[in-house]
Amino acid sequence: MEHFKNPRNMGEMKDADSVGEVGNPVCGDLMYIYIKVKERDGKEIIDDISFQTFGCAAAIATSSMITELAKGKTLEEGLNITRDDVAVSLDGLPPIKMHCSNLAADGLKKAIENYREKQK
Repeated sequence: MEHFKNPRNMGEMKDADSVGEVGNPVCGDLMYIYIKVKERDGKEIIDDISFQTFGCAAAIATSSMITELAKGKTLEEGLNITRDDVAVSLDGLPPIKMHCSNLAADGLKKAIENYREKQK
């Protein structure tokens, strides 16, 4: 509930290096994950991250949590964040809302994949 009531890193990032857009047509949730990448010590780091989510309380909470989990991590570490990592970090989600944590993890992965495509 804390991440729903007081979401972290919420809002569109105008100068994002990449955006991951994901949605769930069944429940209607729509999520945008924005990342800013910087190189440090030869590694690409998620220097800044934010989100916009249109959906239920669980979708907002999982979006907030994925930003907290990913900020400061390398792109590889970001790709390895799982739906279970998100749910556990939130002290669990009702089984019917687990798809929301999957959406958040998928949004981050999509943002990283889009970033890498741009770099080619």
